[in-house]
Formats: sequence, structure tokens, C-alpha cells
Amino acid sequence: MKRKLGPANAMYPSLTTIVGTVVDGRPNFLAIAHVGIMNHGQPQYISIGVNRAHYSVRGIHENKTFSVCIPSEDMVKETDYVGIVSGKNTDKSTLFEIFNGELQGAPMIAQCPVCMECRLDRVVDFRTHDVFVGEIVATYADEAVLKEGKIDIAALRPLLFDMTSVKYWSLGGEVAPCWKVGKELKQGGRKS
Repeated sequence: MKRKLGPANAMYPSLTTIVGTVVDGRPNFLAIAHVGIMNHGQPQYISIGVNRAHYSVRGIHENKTFSVCIPSEDMVKETDYVGIVSGKNTDKSTLFEIFNGELQGAPMIAQCPVCMECRLDRVVDFRTHDVFVGEIVATYADEAVLKEGKIDIAALRPLLFDMTSVKYWSLGGEVAPCWKVGKELKQGGRKS
């Protein structure tokens, strides 16, 4: 029997990212775990949900650009730090080696194995949060996390965030190949 938990969000853990923007002429970074994949066609869009109280919100609105950097487990302290201090009072950019791609206002972190620069496509306005939907303009990845030209999740070792336990987690091993393992049920005569 299942226990009713009320309107609890059971979607955690989620990928932890560091979002970059420029505010008052200075690069600023913020840890964000409320990220979403909007599609997998071209162009590709991703979303980030950010509380309006965060300093970075103004930079994204003004520049119409932002970056989404994926830290590895090794960056847990830096990631946590940029999520708990405000860029209003602290220059968080001094923690990182920063690089820029094609877009102004979307600084990226060299220490993060994967970074994406995004052009703001639209903003979905919620009571306390803005959901920024960005078109991915370019993705940058360290050679060490690539396998046959694609990002290898095991090599990346992304950091996961869980609101229920309020802890960071890591990935486990591979479970099964997508779009293949279910065919066993199909071949066995079962219908979905």
C-alpha cells in the first residue's frame, strides 16, 4: 500500500548546475538544480528555475544570455558555495577560471567538464520564480569526458542535488540500454 504524501515533489535528485551571467559588469555564478530539458530537436532548449530574489536574475534579464555549467563531484564545495553566498556582496568569479564563447553575458567555468551557453528565448513568470528558457548556442566539453565525440556520463561524474535529504549525491552504474530493454516484453507477447 502506498502512503499519501500530499503535493510533495518526488522528482529529486536532479542535476546540479552552475549558472553564469554578468551583473553590473562582473561575471556572477549561482548553483541551480531546477533545470529542465525542453526538447531534443534543433534548436535545443533548456530551462532553469530561479527565485527572483537572486542577484543573477537581473543579469539574465538584462543580457538575454546565460551559461549552464555542469560541475563534477570534485567541485562540490565550490558549487555549494556559489549557491549559499550572494553575488551582491561577494565576487564569486574569483573562484574560477572563466572563459567566454560566442555570447556576451554568458561566462563559463573552465573547471566544469561541460558548459553550455544559451540565448534567452522566453521567461515563464511564476509567483516567486522566473523560469528562463534558453536556446543552446554552443556546448563545450573537456576531452576527458568525451567518448566517441559524445559526453560520457560516467567520466563526467555529475553532481546531483536532493531536496528531501538536503544532500548532494552521485550517479550509480548503468542499469540498461534505452529503447532496447523494453523490447523483451514486446517480443514476449505482452502489450503496453
